Amino acid sequence: MARVHHVFPKWTNLLLPGSIIVLAVAPFYVLLMVTYGFSPRATDVGYQPPQPIPFSHAVHAGRLGLDCRYCHNTVEHAAKAAIPPTETCMNCHTQIKKDSELLKPLFESHETGNPIPWVRVHDLPDYAYFNHSAHVSRGIGCASCHGRIDRMEVVYQQQPLSMGWCLECHRNPEPHLRPLDEITNLAYDPLVELTPQQRRQFRIDNSINPSQDCSTCHR
Repeated sequence: MARVHHVFPKWTNLLLPGSIIVLAVAPFYVLLMVTYGFSPRATDVGYQPPQPIPFSHAVHAGRLGLDCRYCHNTVEHAAKAAIPPTETCMNCHTQIKKDSELLKPLFESHETGNPIPWVRVHDLPDYAYFNHSAHVSRGIGCASCHGRIDRMEVVYQQQPLSMGWCLECHRNPEPHLRPLDEITNLAYDPLVELTPQQRRQFRIDNSINPSQDCSTCHR
């Protein structure tokens, strides 16, 4: 009886059923990955880290009505919205709640010169470039990205800050635009009809067209 010579090794018999299984499972795997990618767990929506001092934006920006730029004083001129130095806080707290135990880290920072170790909440990955001044100088208010900070006892990330979320605004910015003197008005309704003068200010009639080139954000 002649001996049969196999052209391919026997394990190749598993390729066909294995391929069928992979093709059957792949859509569910892709769906799972996409679902996870847009979930709050992946986008950090709701991220609310504890801070060294229980600073309440609801009190400072809300009840007291402090303008965002009093603390974040570089937001109109620089890429980053600066964390306020200890001296800014001490402008008030040399007189207000100067014996508070909750503010002990503030007073220690003032005495030693060491910065307060605030935990950053809105933190984009290193491969994504965002310029605060480029947005606030063109009519995008603080609340569009950060939400109603003036209602937050503890600040949390409200928006996904994902590439798709950014592109939605770049493709249709008009619903987010507001007069420049309303940039830090967190209660302002961006759906208010803009005047013809404001439309000219934002160049809407000639289309503002924010860049959608990859190099704009990925430098």
